[in-house]
Amino acid sequence: MTALRDGLVNVLLDHNIAPVWICFIVSMIPLIELRGGLIVSSILQVPMWKAIAFCIAGNIIPIPFILLFIKKILKWMKNIHFLKIDKFAEWLENRANKKSDALKKGEFLGLMLFVGIPLPGTGAWMGSLMAALFDIKLPKAILAELCGLILATIIMTVLSYGALGGIFHFLG
Repeated sequence: MTALRDGLVNVLLDHNIAPVWICFIVSMIPLIELRGGLIVSSILQVPMWKAIAFCIAGNIIPIPFILLFIKKILKWMKNIHFLKIDKFAEWLENRANKKSDALKKGEFLGLMLFVGIPLPGTGAWMGSLMAALFDIKLPKAILAELCGLILATIIMTVLSYGALGGIFHFLG
């Protein structure tokens, strides 16, 4: 998280981007998502309720695009051998397949927990990829991911503005 704060966040701050919009942007980044957005919000001292709204919005925006278009994008990427884009597409599919056990335990609950429990490699981006690759119906996938985002928001708000928030502000 230090690299994110020292790199991207400082660049955005240097360009006079408001802290709430920085949190929004960070929440849109794959693998970092809402979890990182809420941590950055706490570090930048964005009021909690404002941070929650902006981070959820930033994390939600990519979901429908991933669900609707990722299969076509991956198929297209597999035909591009320049810069090993085809290998990256295969890596994404393999990563989703390795994480598919969460979905096998019940599509809705599995997807919700996969998106909602903040562990490395989980979140809305990977959850959307998995839902699309495993043909989970769009309404079910969206609802499960929204429930997962609520769960992740609760967990990360408590951590970012509670336990970790105190540490961040102490370290300064």
